[in-house]
Amino acid sequence: MLVKYSIIIPAFNEEVFLPKTLASIGNAMREIPMPGEIIVVDNNSTDGTAAIPGRYGARVVFEPKNQISRARNTGARAANGRYLLFLDADTIISPALLQCAVEALESGNYCGGGVIVNMDGPLSHSMRYVLDFWNWLSIKFDLAAGCFIFCTKAGFEATGGFSERVYASEEIWFSLGLKSWGKKQNLAFRIITDPPVLTSMRKLVWYSPVEMLFLSLPVLIFPPVVFFRWFCKHWYHRP
Repeated sequence: MLVKYSIIIPAFNEEVFLPKTLASIGNAMREIPMPGEIIVVDNNSTDGTAAIPGRYGARVVFEPKNQISRARNTGARAANGRYLLFLDADTIISPALLQCAVEALESGNYCGGGVIVNMDGPLSHSMRYVLDFWNWLSIKFDLAAGCFIFCTKAGFEATGGFSERVYASEEIWFSLGLKSWGKKQNLAFRIITDPPVLTSMRKLVWYSPVEMLFLSLPVLIFPPVVFFRWFCKHWYHRP
């Protein structure tokens, strides 16, 4: 059966979160009538990540350089589907969200898009404000959150995929490039507002609010620091 869509998951030392993510994907895929595949990109993990995907019907490809954008691109090159969906390894999708994204691409009206984000636990008032502000930015400026991005393979290839010059925020640059390409093709960029995607609060568990602030400030104040891995280390750190 011809694969219509490919779900690509970059994974570095994700043995704790990956099983739940893959289970949610499997459940979602069974609910929609379109054949798809799951690709997990083992991004040079040192734990048991690579042994997990096979138990959930996913295949594994290996990317030796530990970089999120590079792992996403490696997965896309291995994909057989006309549509690409990029999902983080600590993120849960519902059947309704998967169907909404695939149907948007299948309609021929969209080059791709993203979805508003919710967390898998209670948030403080300050963190709820931050999340709500991001979701507002996402809708207002058509910017996809990195935990769930979808696009046509044609659009991905035409824009060159995710920038391998950056170690974080690659989804922002990709959103801008894809929107620009889509506009020339008379294709829109869609942010799905219902249902949201559910992602983990792990960074809020690993780091205090003060630590999160100091880790994020360099990127907010001087965005070019994303070209340097050292300034983006909390995207790659695993306790």
